[in-house]
Amino acid sequence: MSNSEKILKSLSSLIENGILTSEDIKKEITTDLKFKRDKLISKLELVSREEFEILKKIVQKQEIELKKLKSSRKSKKVRKP
Repeated sequence: MSNSEKILKSLSSLIENGILTSEDIKKEITTDLKFKRDKLISKLELVSREEFEILKKIVQKQEIELKKLKSSRKSKKVRKP
C-alpha cells in the first residue's frame, strides 16, 4: 500500500468517526505538501536567488581575468621571435 493510500485511508476513517473537520483535513494536507516540497528542495540542493547572483558575479569576474591572462599570454608569445 502506498503512502498516499495510507493517508487517505486514515483520513477517511477519522472522517467517518466524526473526529476530523474539513479544516483539520485542509491543515493536514497542507502540512504534508509543505513537507514534501521541503524534502524535494533539499534533495535537489537548490540555492536562493541571492546566492545564485553572488556566484554569477564571481564567475563573471573570473572570466574577465581569464581573458586578460590569455591576451597577455598571446602578446608575450608574439614578442619572443
